[in-house]
Amino acid sequence: MGAVTGIVGVSVAWTGALPAAAASGPTAAGKGCVEATAPYQKQVEKLLGLRADGSQSPEDCRAVQAFQRREGIRPANGYASRATLHMLTVATARRNPNAGGRCPVRKRQVACVDLTRQLMWVQRGRKVVYQAVPIRSGRAGLETRRGWHTVFRKKRHDISTLYDNSPMPHSQYFSRGQAIHGSLTNLFSGPGSAGCVNLRPGDAARLWKVLRVGDSVVVFGRKRR
Repeated sequence: MGAVTGIVGVSVAWTGALPAAAASGPTAAGKGCVEATAPYQKQVEKLLGLRADGSQSPEDCRAVQAFQRREGIRPANGYASRATLHMLTVATARRNPNAGGRCPVRKRQVACVDLTRQLMWVQRGRKVVYQAVPIRSGRAGLETRRGWHTVFRKKRHDISTLYDNSPMPHSQYFSRGQAIHGSLTNLFSGPGSAGCVNLRPGDAARLWKVLRVGDSVVVFGRKRR
């Protein structure tokens, strides 16, 4: 298996090896696989340790589909979608999300929001206390504010009064009206949020138990358009 490097739900730690289903043929994976080559084909192949030729093959499709099933990506059809690339980036980062040293290490607890890779984690010192999960940050013109912030308010059941009364479960505010919170919409679709850091509902619920008022949040990087 090649090194899983590069770019930038059900949470099963990515081990760096293809799941058994990907190697066992169409009886375990492959039903419903699509033959089309996706715009993210080469990046996905590289991150999965496949032959990175940018062209979909039956073997590629089975390997991608097996990963999608492990991570709860729908549809799990082997197509190298944007959601698949996003989750591969997250899975790759789980072993050591701060390998690049972008998030400052402090003795206290720090929530690290990486806009470039569209993921976040929480660390205390060098120990990761909340593993990397996917995020959706602010879109152009409504960017998530970078820099150091502090969690100043938590609200378990919140509603956005600015954006069609959208539910904001497990909201944790860190910069005026910007909060880290769960989203009931597809996290991998659209150009981005209105500035908040969106999480999948399950990830937001778990984060609620980790972060406290007064904890630091550092937002860094730049979202790719």
